[in-house]
Amino acid sequence: MVKLNRILKFMVCLALVTSFIGCASTRTKEGTGEYVDDTAITTKVKSAIFTHPDLKVMQINVETFKGVVQLSGFVNSAESVTKAGELARSVKGVTGVKNNLIVK
Repeated sequence: MVKLNRILKFMVCLALVTSFIGCASTRTKEGTGEYVDDTAITTKVKSAIFTHPDLKVMQINVETFKGVVQLSGFVNSAESVTKAGELARSVKGVTGVKNNLIVK
């Protein structure tokens, strides 16, 4: 009975450790918390772009990975490229911006 109890405790500990490791982030993969944070950042950046009258949210793709926002797509002017980058940088939680917008 004591041996069975030890085995059961070991299995529970192993399951807990495995689940925590599965949620951890690596250099190329986000953890669960980071994914949720990045989704919120993406939404806030899209909202900031949407509220600006000179920018068209349908032209600009926004992706976030570990706090770094990547902007891509086609805009009408160089001023739009600059403004979109500024808006993205102004969002709380953004650690960097890769502005790959192209003027058409």
